[in-house]
Amino acid sequence: MAVQVLIPTHLQKFTHDEASVSLEAASVDALIDALDARYPGLKGRLCDEGGKLRRFLNVYVNSEDIRFLENQATALSDGDEVSIVPAVAGGQSQGHPARSFGCNACSRRSQRPAQ
Repeated sequence: MAVQVLIPTHLQKFTHDEASVSLEAASVDALIDALDARYPGLKGRLCDEGGKLRRFLNVYVNSEDIRFLENQATALSDGDEVSIVPAVAGGQSQGHPARSFGCNACSRRSQRPAQ
């Protein structure tokens, strides 16, 4: 059964710059092994030493988060789309929202003497 896997940009250097790959797999676990067979070393980027998905990655099967399904044992069917999505963390500092991104105008403004 062919499954379409969407590869996040930061991992595409391990998939020869392919953003999407088609693989045969019956479960998410089998899919991870199939990815590693085609792209050696990729499993080490996706999973910890115990074989569990790294905490900063989210995996979706047809837009459903596998954490609310059967995790890595989630079954896959022909035509399913699996998305590997890096978790996004962070927040907004007080004041200007761009300050948390190193906004140059904000840092210059904070260096000016008070008037």
